[in-house]
Amino acid sequence: MHQIPVCFIADLHLFSRRSRGHLLDDKIVAAARRSRICVLGGDIFDFKWSALPTVESTVERAIAWLSELMEAVPECQFHFVLGNHDDHPELVSLLPGLSQKYANFFWDRFYLRLGDTIFLHGDAADRQMTPDRLKARRESFSHERRKHLANQVYNWIVRAQMHRIIPHAVYWRPVVASRLIKYLRHIGHGPEDGVRQVCFGHTHRPLEGYCQGGMLFHNGGAPIGRARYRIVEVEVETQDADSLHPD
Repeated sequence: MHQIPVCFIADLHLFSRRSRGHLLDDKIVAAARRSRICVLGGDIFDFKWSALPTVESTVERAIAWLSELMEAVPECQFHFVLGNHDDHPELVSLLPGLSQKYANFFWDRFYLRLGDTIFLHGDAADRQMTPDRLKARRESFSHERRKHLANQVYNWIVRAQMHRIIPHAVYWRPVVASRLIKYLRHIGHGPEDGVRQVCFGHTHRPLEGYCQGGMLFHNGGAPIGRARYRIVEVEVETQDADSLHPD
């Protein structure tokens, strides 16, 4: 058996005014250098709350950010698993070209399985979700930029620290884990299929090795306002280290 170091980064919500994600670049590079694979687990970018003037400028900055990261750590393999806030058709249309340009870049819309660990954004935890339901929900998600009033309300929520309380009230750990396990079974990657660890984002609620159903759940939180955030680093166990390279 082989132990492979992998880091998981999600929910940076870059380009949102309330995100501290732009302050984490050095830590992200350092974590990637410690890892063989770095998984970007969705909502890395945020089109709905972007402070940039246009969709085109947000896409341009997102591609530049990804390119700079891959060039900074060429020895690391990067895999971008999209989230609901960055599964934008204009960004998605450019990802195949990016994977052709950089041999260390891969992407997927919904999940990545590496050895005994699965990585996904986590929006499958919002309700009882099947692959078809999740696909439909993503496709109906509105990336329309929020108006000034909505931004003011969100700013008040962050200043009042309510964004740190809401995830604990909405995303109960047993419910989230149960929903994710059911979704993983739908896609053939449940605990009976050898999955031992689940790294996910979306809920903005930090979890470190929460155990349920024979699986360990990890979530780094989100760097919004003063909320806690960490880069998740795990050891992935696999029988064949070469099998970690996506086809």
